[in-house]
Amino acid sequence: MDSTSTRRRATRAKLYEAAVTLIAEQGFSATTVDEIAERAGVAKGTVYYNFKSKTELFEELLRFGVGLLTSSLQRAADETAERGGSKVEALDAMIRAGLVFIDRYPAFTQLYVAELWRTNRAWQSTLLVVRQEAVAVVERVLREGVEAGELSDEIDVPLTAAALVGMVLVAALDWQAFQRERSLDDVHGALSLLLHGRVSGRRD
Repeated sequence: MDSTSTRRRATRAKLYEAAVTLIAEQGFSATTVDEIAERAGVAKGTVYYNFKSKTELFEELLRFGVGLLTSSLQRAADETAERGGSKVEALDAMIRAGLVFIDRYPAFTQLYVAELWRTNRAWQSTLLVVRQEAVAVVERVLREGVEAGELSDEIDVPLTAAALVGMVLVAALDWQAFQRERSLDDVHGALSLLLHGRVSGRRD
């Protein structure tokens, strides 16, 4: 990668970080391009050089952020497979990877979850696509687990995958907002018990 491409990637990363922080703080409509540029430490023209509009910047921000999450989930699954772990162990590793991502990018996660509930945004189709990319990684591991006989063939794979992703998102946001005294290990341990079906206390 040449120096120009490297600089542009670095500039875009700064713009993404500035935009997600401001939009999480004050909303999309209230956030101006001037504020994004100032927070990123670049000229206003730099924003328009990289993105045609604030809406395009936000769409690309969604792609970038969810892309990072998807990659971290896939990496967790691949590393578990490489060491010969089960599909349940892969799902457990993916839960932890999701928590690590959210702990690192809390503002993005808050913004992403908030946008999932909106229906009148120009980027709704983009949001649905990137959301499905993340969920699809979990779906693949679930299907492989069913095919291998590790998981029940009665589970609804798409719904279960969405539920697992949603569980991590909501639990992590609650942790970030109201239970900061807990460690990442605490939160992962609680969700791991749910995954392994041990909340009832039965270990049949």
